[in-house]
Amino acid sequence: MISLVVPVYNEENLVDELIRRSLKVLTELPMEYEILLVDDGSQDSTLAKLLQHRNKNNRIKIIALSRNFGHQAAFTAGLEYAKGDYIAMMDGDLQDPPELINKMYLKLKSGEFDIINGKRKSKKEKINRKIITSVFHKLFTKVSGFREIENVGNFSMMNRNALNGLLALKEKIRYLPGMRSFVGFKQGFVEYVREERKEGKSKMSIWKLFALGADAIFSFSKLPLRICLFLGIIGIVVFLFAGIYVLIAKIFGFAVLGWSSTLLSIYFLGSIQLTFLGVLGEYVFRSYKESQNRPVYLVKEIFDD
Repeated sequence: MISLVVPVYNEENLVDELIRRSLKVLTELPMEYEILLVDDGSQDSTLAKLLQHRNKNNRIKIIALSRNFGHQAAFTAGLEYAKGDYIAMMDGDLQDPPELINKMYLKLKSGEFDIINGKRKSKKEKINRKIITSVFHKLFTKVSGFREIENVGNFSMMNRNALNGLLALKEKIRYLPGMRSFVGFKQGFVEYVREERKEGKSKMSIWKLFALGADAIFSFSKLPLRICLFLGIIGIVVFLFAGIYVLIAKIFGFAVLGWSSTLLSIYFLGSIQLTFLGVLGEYVFRSYKESQNRPVYLVKEIFDD
């Protein structure tokens, strides 16, 4: 069986086309299927529309979360409830074409790969979002060491062994593309052009993209701490030479009286210290969130009978 996991949040205008296109692809595959639609606390008629489709096809299963827990949490819920031998992940905004699921399945079925990632060779998005995502993917690829993750998002398919490995990772702050790369296994790619959003506004604002990027980098890299150490060493060297200069100036009597150098020194050291505290705070916050051991999501109701 193949399971298709799709989180949705306030997508009432896209639900009909999403399910129509997904069913068309899945019914062409030579196996049973299920569509796991995770309603991430929608406040519009998304859940009602999902239930209408479920009444027509009981292979459509709905997991309604108790509130909006976020994109990665909703994916996690669907993956944990999926029963298939092959499990596909896809965003609910139709920027990732469900028609590629067939191609992903054939690559997995060959036995050559355990995970197939959808790799974006180009994106039809606004220029600011395109720049931000491109810079992030290049940066994350460098700092994490996961070369296969560049231009890769949530759109993917994996076999049951790979999914079991992914579900064994229990961290609360999650970046699934990075976790998918971390578990290893044989990973392949299907390239595609990421389309523009057809209806409504993106639920991932620029701020949320930055937050997700920070979660990814802080979860998979110690680079921020290394940058702090590097800045600290630079500060020590700079002020060592500055101290030698001041000492020589005092001895030879050409020291210039004034507050500018003192204030600049205070501001420079203060900014470095605040940067260090901010970076350390990010790591401490994430450690605190993990130690709380709260669930990643809470389910309100499951429509699965």
